[in-house]
Formats: sequence, structure tokens, C-alpha cells
Amino acid sequence: MKQIYIDYIARELSVKDWQVENCIHLFEEGSTIPFISRYRKEKTGGLDDEAVARIKHWADVFTEMEKRKESILSTIDGQGKLTDALRAQIESCVVSRELEDLYLPFRPKRRTRATVAREKGLEPLAERLMSCVPDDPRKEAAPFVGGQVADVEEALAGARDIIAEHLSESAPVRETLRRTFRARRIVGSPTKAASTAPEASKYRSYFNFSMPLQRIPSHNLLAMLRARNEGFLSLGIDADPERCTARMYDDFCRTRRRPAPRLAEQLHAAVDDAYKRLLEPSITNEVLSEAKEKADLESIAVFGENLTQLLLSPPVGQKRTMAIDPGFRNGCKIVCLDERGGLLHHEILFPHPPQNEKVKSIMRLSDMVETYGVEVIAIGNGTAARETEEFVRRVGLPETVKVYTVSEDGASIYSASEVARKEFPDEDVTVRGAVSIGRRLMDPLAELVKIDPKSLGIGQYQHDVDQGLLREKLDNTVVSCVNRVGVNLNTASAYLLSYVSGIGPVLAGNIVSYRDAAGGFSSRKELMKVPKLGPKAFEQCAGFLRVAGAENPLDNSAVHPESYHLVDRMAADLGVTTKELVGNESLCARIDPAKYVEGDFGLPTVTDIVKELRKPGRDPREAAQEFRFADDIHELEDLKSGMELPGIVTNVTNFGAFVDIGIHENGLIHVSQMRGALPKDHRGPVDPSKVVKLHQQVRVSVIDVDLERGRVSLRLLGK
Repeated sequence: MKQIYIDYIARELSVKDWQVENCIHLFEEGSTIPFISRYRKEKTGGLDDEAVARIKHWADVFTEMEKRKESILSTIDGQGKLTDALRAQIESCVVSRELEDLYLPFRPKRRTRATVAREKGLEPLAERLMSCVPDDPRKEAAPFVGGQVADVEEALAGARDIIAEHLSESAPVRETLRRTFRARRIVGSPTKAASTAPEASKYRSYFNFSMPLQRIPSHNLLAMLRARNEGFLSLGIDADPERCTARMYDDFCRTRRRPAPRLAEQLHAAVDDAYKRLLEPSITNEVLSEAKEKADLESIAVFGENLTQLLLSPPVGQKRTMAIDPGFRNGCKIVCLDERGGLLHHEILFPHPPQNEKVKSIMRLSDMVETYGVEVIAIGNGTAARETEEFVRRVGLPETVKVYTVSEDGASIYSASEVARKEFPDEDVTVRGAVSIGRRLMDPLAELVKIDPKSLGIGQYQHDVDQGLLREKLDNTVVSCVNRVGVNLNTASAYLLSYVSGIGPVLAGNIVSYRDAAGGFSSRKELMKVPKLGPKAFEQCAGFLRVAGAENPLDNSAVHPESYHLVDRMAADLGVTTKELVGNESLCARIDPAKYVEGDFGLPTVTDIVKELRKPGRDPREAAQEFRFADDIHELEDLKSGMELPGIVTNVTNFGAFVDIGIHENGLIHVSQMRGALPKDHRGPVDPSKVVKLHQQVRVSVIDVDLERGRVSLRLLGK
């Protein structure tokens, strides 16, 4: 990659050139983001997976830019207009907007007023006027009258059209206006459609709205853009046309002689036309697009953070699980799962109205708990969730059986997916959905990777942001989480395995096929027997796969096979076997990492190895905790201002957090109501994602209840 791109990435990410260069070389060799950030710290200077992912993003951007430059140079050269100076300008570009500005005068365009004027032979007249030499433009235009040009006025009008287009395609002019527009306010006003459409009312706070573009929160901008796209809002920038055109005129004349009064009149008219007809709409759209790009990145970052927290939610682990998808008229769909999530039994109970089969339901539920050795119960948080939880707690469960409420967002998406059909070809969608709820409690990561993250009820405006950037972020997030936790090679589904570094769907399927035929893997080395899994794929994936009960205990750790010889040396130096060393904290405490630095294995890698030896294969996720809503709160009408309640955070956005307090509507803790949970010495703006986390248990107080709109305002008390 060219040095100009490496320098740009380093500046953008505040890292060193060599870190960027090494990452790019590793990408070119086929290394993945998780592998680079975990096992190549010496080459990256210890960059985490987020930084490595950003380098990968920019490397891809500049790869595409190089292709774009080749296309642009070819087009301009084909027109016979490519000079050495222009080529140098284009080749030195690192900002897409600047590249497109340079290309704009040469870009093939539709038929314009300036095109028509050129066809009439008026370009020499326009060039003469732009030189600011002639004193009398009418006299200058007279020779052009005749043929397609009826009179002097038509000749001058055509020349002005050419001048206006020339100005609108000038890179300096466009950049000056961009700077002006960026510093102004965005203005929203309702359209005619907004006055007659009831659905426009949700945008009424943006009617007659104005705010500096640099300060507008991302969620406000995205909401305004959505309202514009739906036809309810007009958006503009409050730049002063007179000041803008005066600046354009002064800049135009700066390198020329001051035009005579009659010529100045023609040039002023051309400048005004260029601004109003061509530049103002174009620059407004560009600046709003820039602002949207920034808002997209902020929104996508929130989405990624929420997804990370969701995927890394505490698991209950391999326990016999009963999962309940609650409902009223259609009953509660119940499934019983074994320790690995296999379906043992399913049926439907009707403990709620209108059937009210409470006694029968209690007896059947108790029988299932005993028959299938149920250890935990997962209840979906949808319709009838509170009523079902109360019913279950009245059954008289053994004290050892824990009850959890589980988000069922996206369960219906999974139940109708091809993945679900392959897993349960003989079951209907209701059974598949209940199974998904149960598995989410057992291992959220393994289950939620099967569902499109946009269906999980997290983030903000996910359908309005750049879908390519969103997909890139979400894919990176899923891959990061899967590889951070590690995957059991002998129990993981093909879908989960496909997210492991270096594997993908094809190799994942081959691994499962080999595993089924061989009865499981006894070591990491056995992966080399999987069809199409070569040395490079093994290098990339081996450290993230776990083989429980393997002969070599390192196969069930995050120590990469390429480093096993270092651990063997450590054990030998301590006079013990590798098996005796792994997991023995007292022995690990005696290891001096610096003693084992060699070749490509620097101090960061050796330090990581020693840390892993202390607690091999440790799951970074916390343990799941039971939660119980306030017993006397079931409906919106039960709430009163000042009430203090327990709740669970269901979504985090830039403007606050939504909390489930046990009614049918989530309450909102606005960002302004979070300061009470922060240290008293906290200064500056509040970042909700730094205050609360997804699925965190919190205590809140009720500020206001809006029964008409079904909204609850909350204040954060504690966590």
C-alpha cells in the first residue's frame, strides 16, 4: 500500500506508521483481525481488535480508492486533458471528496444549460468574460450573434451559464462553501404533507427546528433525515446567500484585474446563478451527507457496543433447562432441553385467561421439572411474561431451580430461519422459538450469533444508517466476541464455528462432518485432518478452539500451538510436567516472562501465555444472576411518580437507556437523569454506554407517567 495511505491511517487512528504497515502486511498474508490482535502483539504494538479492525477498514477504503483513481485517470486521459500536474494532484489524494472535486469538471454529465451554450459556440465568449479584460461585454458578445444565437442577450446568457457551471465545478469554491455551511445551523420545517398525515406527529419536535450542525446529536439528525425521507420535513442550512456570493465574487476577482462596471454586472449575475441553482443545493446535500456519516458512525458504535454486551451476557452454562414462551390465548409454549441444548420434550400449557387451566398447568409443570431434571427456567419477556413468572413461582419449585427472564427479541426471526429448520426440521416455529429462549440462557453467544443483530432490539436507527458500515461493524463485533470467549471444538454448532478466526462456513461444515464421523476431536492437531483445513487456516483458528479433556491441557486454553514449546520449557525449568504447570498459580508466579522471549515471541506474547496458564480457558463472561420485578407493578396504571423500582436495561442509546420495569412498556432514563449514579466530581457530558450496560440490573425512580402516549420517564438511582 502507498505510503500516503499508511501515513493517513496512522494520523487518523493516532498510531505509528509501522503499526499500520505491519497490520496491512498481515492482512495480505491472510491473517484475521482476532488472530492479529491476540497473537501478533509484537508486530502491532499491542493494538486491540477494535484498532486492528479500523486499520482493516481504511485499508479496504484505500484499495477501492486506488481503483477509482485508475478509472478517473483513464477517463480524463481519454478526453486528452490529463496534464502531469493534474495526475500528481489525483494520485496524491487521500480524501474521496477532494478526488471527486478534481474529477468533477471532466465527469461525463447530462445535457445542461452550459452544454447547450457550448454547442452554440459560446465558450470562447465565456472565457473572454472570465478573463476580466473586456470593458463592454455587449460589444464582446456581438460577433457571436447569428446561427443558433438570436441576439446579444442570448449570447451573454449562454456565457453566464458556462461561467456558472465553471464556478460550480471549482474545487476551491466548493471547499470554501463547505466550510461555511458546516459552521451554520441545520433548519427543519414541516412540509404540506405533515399537516395532514397523523403519522407525522412523531416528528413534531423537529418542525421549526434549528441547531448548529456541528452540535446536533446523532439521534436527532437521523430522526430529521428519516422525517425528510418520509416527506414530512424539509431540511436546509441557514447560510447567508449574500455573504456567500460576495465571497465567491471576491475570490474570483482576486487573481484577475478588477472588472469594469458593465462586466461586473454580468459576472455578479453568473455568480448568483451558480450559487442559487447549482452550488447551494449541492453543497447542502454534501454537508448533510457528511453530518449523516458522522451520525452513522456514532449510531453504529452504540449498536456495536450493545451487541458486544448482549453476546457476552452471562451464561448459566450446561444445565438442564426449561424454556417458556409465554402467551394468553395461545398458551405457554414449553420445551425441556438437556445440558447441551438438545430438545427433550415440548408441550403447551394454558394457565392464563381465557382457558385458566391453572391446576392442570401446575401439575404438568411440576412433573416436567422432576422428569427432566430441570435446573433452570427461562421465561421469555414478551406478552404474558409477568403473569407467567408469577405462575411459575407459585408452583412450588425445588429451591435449587432458578428462574430467569430472557429477552425474546429475534426469537421469531430465528424460528423461521433456515438455520432453525436445519436444526429442528420436524418442529414448528413455536417450538423452535422456545428452544431459542432456553439456549439464550444457557449460552447467549452460541445462540444469538444465529440471528441478524438488527432483529435483536438494540441500538438506534439501525435501518437508517449506512448498511455497509453497519454490517462490517456487526460482523467484526460477532467475530470479536466469539474469539474472545473461545469455542468448544467438540460441541459448537457449525454456525458458531463459522465465526472462528480463519474458518468460515465451508470449513465449519467440514469440521462438523469430520467430528460426527470420528466421534469428536482428541486434540487441536487433529484439525489438520479436516478436509481443506490447511496450515494457514490452522494457524488462524487453533488458538480460539478448545478441546476439553485433551491429552495436552494446553489444547483447552488460549495458548496457541505455536507457543507450546515455550510452556514446555517453563515447565522443565520448574522441574514439573506441563500438565502440572497448567492451572497452578503458585508455579506460574515463579515464571519470569522475560526469560522466555525469543525470535517472534516477545514480552507481550510471553506475558499473555503466563496469564493464560494461571487460569486456562477461563470464560471472560460473568455468571448469570436471578432477577425479580416489583411484585405490585404489572400495568402502566400501577406506576406513580416517586416510586423506586428494580429494572433491567434493555437498550442503550446516545440519548439514554430503556429499562424493563415489569410492565408492557419500557421506561426511558434520559441521559439527563443519569448523573445521580455518577461520582460527584464527574464533569462534562454523560455517555450512557459508560453509565449502564445492556441487561444490567438497576434501580430507578419514576419521574413521570404519560398514560396517553404509553411512556414512562425514569431516573437512575443505582446499579
